[in-house]
Amino acid sequence: MADGLSSFWGPVTSTDWCEKNYVYSSYIAEFLNTLSNVPCILLALFGLINALRQRFEKRFSVLHISNMILAIGSMLYHATLQHMQQQGDETPMVWEMLLYIYILYSPDWHYKSTMPTFLFLYGAAFAVAHALFRFGIGFKVHYAVLCLLCIPRMYKYYIHTTDVPAKRLAKLYLATITVGSLCWLCDRLFCEKISLWYFNPQGHALWHTFMGFNSYFANTFLMFCRAQQRGWNPKVVHAMGWLPYVKIDKPKVQ
Repeated sequence: MADGLSSFWGPVTSTDWCEKNYVYSSYIAEFLNTLSNVPCILLALFGLINALRQRFEKRFSVLHISNMILAIGSMLYHATLQHMQQQGDETPMVWEMLLYIYILYSPDWHYKSTMPTFLFLYGAAFAVAHALFRFGIGFKVHYAVLCLLCIPRMYKYYIHTTDVPAKRLAKLYLATITVGSLCWLCDRLFCEKISLWYFNPQGHALWHTFMGFNSYFANTFLMFCRAQQRGWNPKVVHAMGWLPYVKIDKPKVQ
């Protein structure tokens, strides 16, 4: 949304959001939309440390790192509002969803090399196509379809999990993605009206914050389910009395 100081990055060439541009700095186009990615980075870093410390499978370390890469890409996009940086935000979004699909479906996939090969080639093909063409609404539909593909498997894990704290993680995942999506939609659809308010609630920045927690809750729930599959006796504990994470007790090798 135009207004504010002069731009260091030049004219806007990407999708512009409801936050006024260059209000606090000529180097940061959308200040709050940029800053709101920090919680995602911190949560993913905490999850990565936990995954490495307890020697979870490498897929979860890669998942937490992908969350951080996505958040950094989003920061660059909203700081510059340039088309290239928007691609650097959107392409990792698709890659991350492909990684979730792999983690969700691979335990029951009989042809172990087929799925990662297909997903890798799909992700590479999308990156090339996305670099060459502007998809607009097509990207949003594509991303939504990838998200929907994850839901049946997440539900299966939920109904087969009897641990109450683990089920709470799944509920937090659902709650944060629901509230975050509503914030995104309101910011996108009602920007003109919201801009007239005395206080702009910054729906897109709230979307970033909620989705940072959403990714963390999803990762933690999946780590719990995978640890159960491996017989690692997982339990959900809390850091600082409020932040849930999975603690495991691997059987000692005889």
